[in-house]
Amino acid sequence: MRAAIYGAGAMGTVLGAYITKNGGKIDLISHNREHIAALKSGGAHIVGEADFTVPVSALLPEEMTGRYDVIFLMTKQRSNADILQFLLPYVAEDGVVCTMQNGLPEPGVAAVVGKQRCCGCAVSWGATFLGRGSARLTTRTDGLEFALGTIYGNAEKLKPVADLLSLMGKVTVEENFLGARWSKLTINCAFSGLSALTGYTFGQICDDKFARKVAQAVLKECFDAAVACGIRPAKVQGHNVAKILGYRGAFKKWLSYMIIPVAMKKHRDIISGMYCDIKAGKLCEIDFINGVAADYAARHAGVEMPLNRLIQRTVHQIERGELEISPENLALFRNMV
Repeated sequence: MRAAIYGAGAMGTVLGAYITKNGGKIDLISHNREHIAALKSGGAHIVGEADFTVPVSALLPEEMTGRYDVIFLMTKQRSNADILQFLLPYVAEDGVVCTMQNGLPEPGVAAVVGKQRCCGCAVSWGATFLGRGSARLTTRTDGLEFALGTIYGNAEKLKPVADLLSLMGKVTVEENFLGARWSKLTINCAFSGLSALTGYTFGQICDDKFARKVAQAVLKECFDAAVACGIRPAKVQGHNVAKILGYRGAFKKWLSYMIIPVAMKKHRDIISGMYCDIKAGKLCEIDFINGVAADYAARHAGVEMPLNRLIQRTVHQIERGELEISPENLALFRNMV
């Protein structure tokens, strides 16, 4: 079986390093020439919550040959259509593209590669790109989990994908994959979105009492929207977060507020990739996180999500240079939570 990671940045480098270290074979592919050159010469160096270096197979896109049985898509979504058109000749006829992107990316992927060649994976860990062959794992190693699934009835394609991912961490094949996607999207909406506009790590969001209150309100808004849309959110790392955070009544609201730091303890050092993109002068994926959640709720249930829309608008203001990344942006939520 031939496998590749297309978009070997922070998370792709970590995933490829783990798969290789534990006996799998996979190509790490990226446009970043300096990074690929370093991977070729010195291997992948993982730091942070893990510390190891492993020789890997690294390629530039123009060096790809033949067809792959599994391609993990780990690029930003803004260029999905062009990237997937490029990848089409490299996907085996009975192969699969597993999108590991955040949000709800499967319909866009399937539109290019076909429903029978599309599956998805919600990832419950984080990493930061250091470059020159290195990436920092920012989630504790006991929190390396994958929720794998499909919304297209092609479950027979999942086993080889699960086998590869299991070389890094725990893989759950989700029958309720839309629910798994929504649970992960909900956490991204709250923590990645707020991280992008404040510059906080996930742990700092938990430690700042008002930031945590905003995150709690965003989580609640997302889980309420799921109910309205007929989505049954899946458990996250064994916990029924929808039950905990989709609270009703003052006591359960207080309880959910107190539980948030405990629920995020394995992920305290994560900082949003959207924050990193903005700092690098790039447009980020806010429309594919908070924006796609609000769009889905409006389209399927006629439900508005004002907190998510405010995060989306604020991040766009930061991208345009109208605001700075700062915890002071939390003041925009004072009259809403």
